[in-house]
Amino acid sequence: MHKGNENLKEKSVEPWRPYCCLSSRMAKAKFNELIASDRPTLVDFSAEWCGPCKMMAPVLSELKGMMGDRISVIKIDVDRNPEIASNYQVRSVPTLILFKGGALKWQQSGVVPAAQLRKVIEQVGV
Repeated sequence: MHKGNENLKEKSVEPWRPYCCLSSRMAKAKFNELIASDRPTLVDFSAEWCGPCKMMAPVLSELKGMMGDRISVIKIDVDRNPEIASNYQVRSVPTLILFKGGALKWQQSGVVPAAQLRKVIEQVGV
């Protein structure tokens, strides 16, 4: 690829990331710290090989765009973080879990539309 095209490609990449990804290096303590927040935290348990999980990325981006800093959205790869997934009995992906103040408030497997997620989050309280 021509160097000029590389620069164009870099500029077209969205600078804002709708959610962070926890790698295998992420300690369980850090995960617990993130979900303990008073701000609702939506955790997307997924896997790289999962087709429906890939469908959730634009949904979560839309949700984050609607709700902004009122929520946190975290993506957890179940293959890289099997202990965390096991702790919450994640048996299929995608599985979405909503936490607030460290407490599990809602859980559902499968692709969920952004509007439905927003309603759930608003019921929990933002």
